[in-house]
Amino acid sequence: LEYDDVMNQQREVIYKKRRNALNGERISIDVLNMIFDTCENIVEENFEIKDFENFKIDTGRLLAIESPVSENEFSSLSQEIIVEKVFKKCYESYQNKSNIIAKQTFPVIKEIFENQSAKFENIVIPFTDGLKTLQVATNLEDAHNSKGENIGEAIEKSVTLAIIDNIWKDHLREMDDLKQSVQNAVYEQKDPLLIYKFESFNLFKNLVEKINKDIVSFLLKATLPIKANAEEAKDIRNPNTNLQTSRPEAITTNTNRAQQAPKRAQPVSVKKETGRNEKVAITNGSETREVKWKKAKPLIESGEWTRI
Repeated sequence: LEYDDVMNQQREVIYKKRRNALNGERISIDVLNMIFDTCENIVEENFEIKDFENFKIDTGRLLAIESPVSENEFSSLSQEIIVEKVFKKCYESYQNKSNIIAKQTFPVIKEIFENQSAKFENIVIPFTDGLKTLQVATNLEDAHNSKGENIGEAIEKSVTLAIIDNIWKDHLREMDDLKQSVQNAVYEQKDPLLIYKFESFNLFKNLVEKINKDIVSFLLKATLPIKANAEEAKDIRNPNTNLQTSRPEAITTNTNRAQQAPKRAQPVSVKKETGRNEKVAITNGSETREVKWKKAKPLIESGEWTRI
């Protein structure tokens, strides 16, 4: 039970973050806190060892900004002042990015709302940080009335939920492994529960830091994969359209189906380097054979058989 109490305490913290994102309560405040904590961690990690070069790399890699302080300032200013400068520049960058996203998406939202609002209530917009892409759903009327300004909050909610769920699953596996490994402490005449509490605290601290960094990094880098335009939005069935309309009950279902749908296997193209006596598998749709390449090649070229 004491082992379970440790997990319950961690679960309560994470689930509260998740509920705030799901219900939209305090999401903007939570994001600002995550930005500040991430800025503070970056400064703290590099300030102690006076590594300005790594500090510059971290601000660019995680925060997508240039260092707001020079090397001399990094050495002479206090840690608190550097954190404030980094947070200020990071927050300004985030506000500018939110405004840019609103301006980019509003023309398409306006076109869809004016022509198809009677058919659809929601719009799904893809955003990417260069590594992963996330589908963000929001109410079409709200997006139109706010001139796209509510897109920022929709991104915050979707990113927070997706990243928390993904990292939390990995953390649960790590906690299970830890619970098993600490049992060996009995043979060393040590208290397994005490070791479990200590190690789980460190794991949870790393978990929160990773969640904050991943969320902040995505939000500060998020852009449309390809700039959408009103011409694309006229055909909502176009698979290349970045902004897609959707009925509210179909948002999750359609996204999941698209992710889970297996790709149809394609015939393997014939390669010239295949040896004459090398065996290959061929099919005519109803029958499959394994024959030498010198016999299979004429059948494939005739169009009656396909290599698989």
